[in-house]
Amino acid sequence: DAPKVPDSRGDSDGPRRGSLSDRHCAAINNVQGDLGELGCHLHRPRVPPATSTPSCCQQHSEEVCESCVVKTTLTAENAVEANKLSNNYKFGFKKWKSHVTARPWEDRSEIVKELYSDLNIVRGSGGSTLTCGNVLYLLLFGWWLSLLYVLVAAVMFITIMGAPYGELCWDLAGYFLWPFGKVIQKVEVPKSHQACEAGVGESSALLGGPTALRWRPRCWVGTGYWHRASTAVWLCLGYPVLALAHGLVCVTAWLLIVLIPVAKLSARAASRVLLLPPERVLIRCLRMTEAPLEGEVILCCYRAANPYYYKYAVDGINVFAVNLLPLVLVTLVLGYVDSPNHLTGSAVKFTLALLSIMPLSYYIGMAIASISAQSNFAVGAVVNATFGSITELTFYITALIKGSREGNRCYAEVVKSALTGTLVGCVLFVPGLCMVIGGIRHQEQRFNSRSAGVSSALLFLSVGGVFAPTLFSKVYGKLVCGECHNVTQNPLGHYLCHNCHFDLMDNNGTLYYSHVQPLVYTVSILLPAAYLIGLFFTLKTHTHIYDIHISDCHMPGHHHSAVVHWSRWRALVILLLSTLCMSACADLATEHISPILTNSTISQYFIGVTVLAMVPELPEIVNGIQFALQNNLSLSIEIGNCIAVQVCMLQIPILVLFTIFYPTNFTLVFSDLHVYASMFSVVLMNYIFMDGKCDYFQGTVLVMVYFILLAVYFFAPSPSGC
Repeated sequence: DAPKVPDSRGDSDGPRRGSLSDRHCAAINNVQGDLGELGCHLHRPRVPPATSTPSCCQQHSEEVCESCVVKTTLTAENAVEANKLSNNYKFGFKKWKSHVTARPWEDRSEIVKELYSDLNIVRGSGGSTLTCGNVLYLLLFGWWLSLLYVLVAAVMFITIMGAPYGELCWDLAGYFLWPFGKVIQKVEVPKSHQACEAGVGESSALLGGPTALRWRPRCWVGTGYWHRASTAVWLCLGYPVLALAHGLVCVTAWLLIVLIPVAKLSARAASRVLLLPPERVLIRCLRMTEAPLEGEVILCCYRAANPYYYKYAVDGINVFAVNLLPLVLVTLVLGYVDSPNHLTGSAVKFTLALLSIMPLSYYIGMAIASISAQSNFAVGAVVNATFGSITELTFYITALIKGSREGNRCYAEVVKSALTGTLVGCVLFVPGLCMVIGGIRHQEQRFNSRSAGVSSALLFLSVGGVFAPTLFSKVYGKLVCGECHNVTQNPLGHYLCHNCHFDLMDNNGTLYYSHVQPLVYTVSILLPAAYLIGLFFTLKTHTHIYDIHISDCHMPGHHHSAVVHWSRWRALVILLLSTLCMSACADLATEHISPILTNSTISQYFIGVTVLAMVPELPEIVNGIQFALQNNLSLSIEIGNCIAVQVCMLQIPILVLFTIFYPTNFTLVFSDLHVYASMFSVVLMNYIFMDGKCDYFQGTVLVMVYFILLAVYFFAPSPSGC
């Protein structure tokens, strides 16, 4: 307990009140480790309503802190981050795990601090350097990089004038063969050595300096480094080759992510070590009892690999998204320059275009979260509603346009399969996978069943509305079969028919144009209206169902000034550029999907519900897994529910509206398989989420059901028109 401080008002209950307040705030600050990493979420048992007040943590009092315990408490480093965390719990807002502001250095864990540290820190004892990562460095880079330095050293010795650099390269050959536990220093030359030009100073080990390591003319120390003849020889013959080699090592190690320390090592060697005068470079092998020489430490590396570099970020952007960004440029250049497919085929271009959607989805999500966190509620709601589904809509619209131009109905069927696949995957696979992975760390996870119930109700409504025209056509449509055979050879006997479907265009399309199409337009108006009502209900009139409170208790390390990674204007520019690139990649994907649909032996249903549906959602799946690992399953569930609701209430009505202005083959009539799979998934999801708690077994059930549905789609025949 914190010490009891008497109340300055002289109240007899002052000491008790102050102590209780401090105890509650300390409990909030210390529950479940680092609350700042997630923004911290707590689920506390409720106290009687009479003991809580609407305000929370504005001053330290018993009533205030008891109110903190009632609600889910979020803690953040600054106001922008608090706004982002609050938006995560709002219906209709994109759930985003990564920080949109720079975290205070003192709040970072030691593991993360090591990721961002420069390779110039000398530790007293680094342990054994014989590790798997270091051996991997030796096999991938060390041996040939060392051999290259030996060859360059030989060339420098042959030129005679470059002999000092030859000796430096010889020493660096041994260093880069196994750089671990060694240090490269920039030596400050004593003044006595600089008198060599006047003939009064001589170098020796007693006077300091690395004379004992290698021979070098000390009289060059005082002369201009860039005016030496040896420097010109080095920059022409030695440095370009080594810089190119280090650049290759740097790029390769960076792409492997876990070897980013090797990338830092090569980058610093090319930019610092190789551009120093050779007499200023000292290479030593550190020992546990040996103190380093005085001077600037340039390089000191102990480990070549670090598995935690998946957390590494550049200007707030995860390293995976950074590494995949060049893939977008390669895809666009290869797709539009090599139109006749001379360099690569359609399958390669389709795969590249699909993979390019993943980093673009990440940048769009990061931009939306940044803008929403720095703006008011209205701007955030508009941005999320406008760009929240832009990834999927760009692909669907370009596919429908291509199908309309070619007169191919298969594209419309693929779009319907992708819509159904997104719905089923976000209802079953996303929450199920989060439950399984989160259940490995937490035996039982709880979530806000009331907020999940709102999303579930909207999901029931949206699924019923989307499939209403399909059910209507089943009741009033005319069943038409392509081929029938009499099984019993009796005219009144049984017939076996193939390729049967409900024809809506009978009698010049009277049923479709007079009944089905008006129903489709009515549903397309009612679903967005229901979405707006859901937003108004959860964000204005019934905000208390989310039980969210941004704590204002004074905590060490928090309440720093916000240093945003992306300003609003920068985020807006990135959002627009990412959207344009997304449109281009979607155009390339639809352009080169036709050979895959026609030549593949796999059902087009399966291609739509798996690849086209789930690849754009991979960033959302990663966010959901991260939330589940930190025991915040509420957000993991909301991620899947919100995407499914947006598919039915926003994406499908937008596609229907698009067909009004640009006629396509898209009609809001789905196959029986899509209807049954979607409805069964929604019912099962609501059954699992009724009690507000779950474990890895329930998550396994959802994932297994999802894979069973995928097997059904895999063995299903291709849709009509394909």
